[in-house]
Amino acid sequence: MKLNCGFVGLPNVGKSTLFNALSKNNIAAENYPFCTIEPNTGVVEVPDARLGALSKIFKPEKTIYNTIEFIDIAGLVKNAHQGEGLGNQFLSQIRSVKVVVQVVRFFSDKNITHVENRLDPLDDIEIINTELVLADMKTVERSLEKNQKLLNANKPEGKIAEAALTGLLSHLNEGLAARSFKRESKEDEVIKNLFLLTDKPMIYVANIDDHFSDTDQLSKTKEVAVNNHSSFVAINGKLEAEMADFDEEEKKIILEDYNLKETGLSALIKEAYNTLGLQTFFTCGEMEVRGWTIKKNDCAVDAAAEIHTDFATKFIKAEIYSFDDAIKHQDNIKELKTLGLVKNVGRDYIMQEGDVAYFIKGQ
Repeated sequence: MKLNCGFVGLPNVGKSTLFNALSKNNIAAENYPFCTIEPNTGVVEVPDARLGALSKIFKPEKTIYNTIEFIDIAGLVKNAHQGEGLGNQFLSQIRSVKVVVQVVRFFSDKNITHVENRLDPLDDIEIINTELVLADMKTVERSLEKNQKLLNANKPEGKIAEAALTGLLSHLNEGLAARSFKRESKEDEVIKNLFLLTDKPMIYVANIDDHFSDTDQLSKTKEVAVNNHSSFVAINGKLEAEMADFDEEEKKIILEDYNLKETGLSALIKEAYNTLGLQTFFTCGEMEVRGWTIKKNDCAVDAAAEIHTDFATKFIKAEIYSFDDAIKHQDNIKELKTLGLVKNVGRDYIMQEGDVAYFIKGQ
């Protein structure tokens, strides 16, 4: 399953610096607006210690991690929805991502100018959210105009769309994101087809620095995130940039010095997985040990399809055991069946986080 996150925010909030650090791509991160015009992309492995543990057991020829794609989209400014600052181009780039990561500047640096000549995280958030909402309003208004033909023809789908879009437009007019608009299943189909910016899941990233101490601002931002049906994570972008080229042992020492449990990369990816309702299962053998991304509550046949459509169409059964059982009995991993720890399941089995699966298909 392809997972991508688009970084958005005002110019000079540290988007590109954070992108560089997380993706280890050396892109421009200069001190002037619109340094990034074309979106930069970086694909990174999803950190997962379980894959390393499974590889020690199976000793495969290769170990393949899940991946996530980061996209660095140029900074938005006021009136971006009207094309200000190449706004239309930037807004269209957001439509292609599954998760919007809004980077908010919390760090103070007199050498890096703020596009609004002040440091006010909550106001920055308001500017970005307003631009996204206004862009969505234009999209909904255009859709209502097109829907008039269906209404004139007395089509039932036109009436459904009219109700959904009228209610949504009123919701957006209140400055609220589309993701918080309550809708019926038929209305949801109408709205999903619009690919609205504010209907996408959002993660707020507070870009802090070593000297940051305004916990009140962080608390207020978390509250904004909750009210906006979004999630929140704080990352020290400068620290992440400094650690980017260090090995794992060096990173571990630095994290301990800063009293951090994990890197910003790990924290952001975990939040992205939680936001999208994703989970991981594994396939293990002599050739490869690999992690796969699926949705929570996906069935065994859905997981099989993630590997190859052939495994889904010709699905017979799956042999499943847990990661925990694999670690507990790693010295006699081939005896898991004898121990009664391997389940033979059908296509409707609901996959669990950390399942190790072997799929059997017909000819």
